[in-house]
This record gives sequence, C-alpha cells and structure tokens, in this order.
Amino acid sequence: MAGRAAAPADWRADLPEGVRPYFENGPLASFALGLSSGFPFAMIGATLTSRLAQDGITKSTITAFTLAILVYNFKFLWAWIVDGVRIPLHGALGQRVSWLIVAGVLVVAAVWNLALTDPDPANIMPTVIAAVLVGIAGATYDIVIDGYRIEILEPQQLGYGSGMSQYGWRIGSAGAGAVALVVAARFGWEAAYMACALFALPAIIAGLVIGEPTRHRAPAERKGLGTVAKSIWGPFAQFFAREGALIVLLFILVHKIGDTLANLTFRLLFDDLGFTNDEIAFYDVSLGFFAYMIGVFIGGVLYARMGMKRSVMLSLVLMAVSNLSFAGLAAAGHSNLGMAASIGFENIASGFGGVVVIAYFSALTDLRFTAAQYALISAGASIVGRFVTGTTAGSLIEAMGYVNFYLLTTVIAVPGVLIYWWMMHTGLVDRSIGTAGTVGEGDAREEEPKA
Repeated sequence: MAGRAAAPADWRADLPEGVRPYFENGPLASFALGLSSGFPFAMIGATLTSRLAQDGITKSTITAFTLAILVYNFKFLWAWIVDGVRIPLHGALGQRVSWLIVAGVLVVAAVWNLALTDPDPANIMPTVIAAVLVGIAGATYDIVIDGYRIEILEPQQLGYGSGMSQYGWRIGSAGAGAVALVVAARFGWEAAYMACALFALPAIIAGLVIGEPTRHRAPAERKGLGTVAKSIWGPFAQFFAREGALIVLLFILVHKIGDTLANLTFRLLFDDLGFTNDEIAFYDVSLGFFAYMIGVFIGGVLYARMGMKRSVMLSLVLMAVSNLSFAGLAAAGHSNLGMAASIGFENIASGFGGVVVIAYFSALTDLRFTAAQYALISAGASIVGRFVTGTTAGSLIEAMGYVNFYLLTTVIAVPGVLIYWWMMHTGLVDRSIGTAGTVGEGDAREEEPKA
C-alpha cells in the first residue's frame, strides 16, 4: 500500500519543473471541471446552429436561439442558491460535491430533452424552450464548477488551475461539437446529443475523487424565511463593502470590450479579404487552437513567476496590442503569412490573458460566497461586450473601414489598462483580494473571513 501511495508523487517528480505544477491534484481536477463546463455551451452554440440549418430552419429563426446563450450572463441572479442551499439527499458528500452531482444530472436531462425535441419550422418554440433550459442548466453547472474549482486550489495554484480549466473548456467544447457532428452523420441528432451528455461526467468524477474542498466555508445555518433575502444579497453586499469595490467592478466591466469588439469581426475580415474556407480552417481554427493552448501554458507559468499583479498587467497590454495585428492584416490584404502572425499573436495573448485574469477574478472571491461572487464577476466581464459591441461592430466597420476599426478597438482597450495600472500603484489590487486569494488549506479552518 505504501508503494502504491508514493507512485503518483514519484511520477510527478520525473516531470520537468515547469510542467509539474499542472499535474497536482487541484489543477488536474480543474481540467476535468473545464471539460464538463464547456460542452453545454457547445450544444446550444455552433452545434445547434448546424442541426437547425440541416432541419430547414430559416436563418432569421435561428437567431432567436441567442436567448439560450444570453442565459449565461444572468447566472449571478440564482448563484446564491448554490452557496446557501444544502441538498439533504447528498448531504454526506458535502455541499459542493452534492451540487456537482445534482447540477450535472440537470445538464444531462436538459441535453436529452433538447435531443428529443424535434425542430419544427411551423412551431419552433418547443425547441427554443428546450435550448434555454440547456442554457439554464449549463449556467448552473458553471456556477457550481467555478465555486468548486476556486476552493480546491490553493492561492499559489490559481494560475495553474485556471490554465488547466481553460484547456478543459476548449477541449470540452470543441470535442463535444466534433462528437455531435460525427455521431449525427451516422445515427442522427438525437443520438448525437445523447452521446455528448457524457461530457457532464468528468466534473462529477473529479468531485467524487477530490471530495469536499477544505477551503470551502459554507455560510452559517439560516433559519426562517426572513433570512432568505439576506442569503441573496449577502454575497454581493460583502463584495461591494470592500474598499474600492466600484473601481474593481468598473475594471471588470470595461477591461475586455476592445478585445470582444475585435473578436466578433475576424470572420468578416477574412471573408472580405478573400480567404478560402480551407485557409480559414487551417489558420483560424487549427493554428489558432494550438496558439491558444501555448498561451494558456505561458499564462500559468508567468502567473507563478511574475506574480498576479504584473502578469495581469502584461496580459492586458498584450490583448490590447494584439488588435493592432489585425489592423496590419487589413492593410496588407490577402496574406497567409500576415494571417498566421495575427491569429497566432491574438490567440497566444488571449490564452495568456484568459489564465491570469481568471486567476485574478477567482482571487477576488470570498470563500463563503465563492460561487455567487464569481458568477457576478464572470457575468460582468462579458455582459457589456456582448450587449454593446454586438450591436455596433458591423456599423462601425461600414463607417470607418477595417484598419481604422481595429485601431479603434485598441484605443477602447486602453481604459482597462489604465484602470488596472492605477489599481496596482495605489495598492487597491492587493486590498481588494478576497479570502480565496489569501487563505490556504492550512488556515482555512482556523481563520474566519471578515464580513
């Protein structure tokens, strides 16, 4: 038994020093969590679009299904339930693991329901409702997964764990999309969706193996209906009671607008420059995927070596500058080398930024309200970009052209960089960190977080 117990440690010791932290229990579990987090989004994104198109649904009708994706932006409205409500059926497993099981089962049920709902051009509403239910279940699973991920990672593991989570999310979403297309071509869309539901299992298995996180601090027992309101606003009140909370929230809201505005338009640029589908598939999909994976790895390493503040600052600058590469591509015209360079730079910067910024956002949470606060933060990080930029990108390109448009997206990214620079130099970054970024496993049971 002793030899078997020592084997994993010996195996990790043989890995290169820079890679070893990724294979600790917390980051490995984060990879499994990411796999399950990514697949529901794929089921109501490109995969559902393909299914509806093949079933003869019109393009204008397909746009109604954006409602299912928008659900993710409002998950903070019910995230408090995950933090504050215990599930008696699985109480012995712990609150977080119990919720992983229940939310995972809900996702499987919702995906199967969508599989069995036949898209009818004459009555599309049942399919819309089924897709929205997948969005609700997937967003709930995300709430649980994010809370669990933050709590199983020590403060020094947040960078590596965020990186592994990003790996898992990309592979889970892409893998589910690929499995759906392959199975659908042979056995139909019902079988395809049912097969993809298996992607819900990795997070549940990780929860059962790792168990309830030591750092998790459930809120105090609440008694009576009069305390329900407090359980809802408590996580948000705790966040906004911190020094500089409004500045931090402003940074969360604006830091990604320029990047989101640019990303929405890449395929339009490629089409107008005359790139073929094969070229787009090779450079944007294949090369972009591997560049993103490299960026994720770099992000985990630099977060550990440079520290949170400097690595986040560097990532914000790189993500802003990456938009300039597409201004260069637009000016150069149809250039395979230019496309490879811009796509490679953009995805490395996005992968790097995704890791360190997510690690920073994770560190902002309080261990009593991890799920609710991270749901608020992650929703805030994307909601402005999706609502504002989605309605302005096309008209801006028509008005000023691609080159000036990408120069504008670079300028729009500057306020986020400046706000974070100010937060760094005034010490607000350090003062705004929650207990998730400061309290380790050893003192999780001894020290109570401040309200």
